[in-house]
Amino acid sequence: MNTQPGKVTLLSAGPGDLDLLTLKAAKALAAADVVLLDDLANPEIVTLAPQARVIRVGKRGGCRSTPQAFIERLMQRYALKGLHVVRVKGGEALLFGRAGEELAALRGAGITVEIVNGISSGFAAAAGLGVSLTHRRHCHGVSFVTAHTEDHGEPDWAALAATRTTLAIYMGMRRIESLAGALLASLPADTPAAVVQWAGGADERRLLTRLDRLAADAASAGFGSPAVILVGDAIGESVEPRAQDADASRDGVTAADAGESRGREATARAA
Repeated sequence: MNTQPGKVTLLSAGPGDLDLLTLKAAKALAAADVVLLDDLANPEIVTLAPQARVIRVGKRGGCRSTPQAFIERLMQRYALKGLHVVRVKGGEALLFGRAGEELAALRGAGITVEIVNGISSGFAAAAGLGVSLTHRRHCHGVSFVTAHTEDHGEPDWAALAATRTTLAIYMGMRRIESLAGALLASLPADTPAAVVQWAGGADERRLLTRLDRLAADAASAGFGSPAVILVGDAIGESVEPRAQDADASRDGVTAADAGESRGREATARAA
């Protein structure tokens, strides 16, 4: 039996592309004895941990998930045997990754914990759209928020809208209609909005629209979880075609054509 003290590394696997892993993450995986693998991480990440025992501990909203308490017990069990446990989390471990609960449980058991940061899906979504979340022409900051509070309620959308920051909303697809409606009570209907599904991964999908069409356009295009919802004027800087413009283009009518047609109709009515 290993008499050396074990430890746990909370490792941020990023949005999916293994090229976005940090060197520190790769080194931790190479040294791992046990890997607890999150569902949202790229499964190929285990190739970087050739000597480790891999245990899948998926947690997905609306799906059968591994209980959080069980994951914490697994980490404690193996670390107390003197092993190096790497808890692989999709995105950034410290952002909506239940890291606070795991840190408390491990420290309470006297286990050393190391944290390896990574790229959150909110940043990957912004990169896919080609926008700055903190474009100073449009806002003075960004607010990262989950659509689900611990008591299964919703955040104070009016207060968040009042910040005039870019909103990066996680785990919001099941509530996209209600959250869009709540934000519309405080923000203009034409506020730029976007949905990015599987941000940063090979299957990434992007939708650029406006707040009053957000829920309908996302449903029409078949967007689902996991996805990040971005709302705010800074999102309007994206070169991604807007959903309604793309629809018009598919119908053989460009946005410019549509505008020109509306102009001719207005002139005819005036005459």
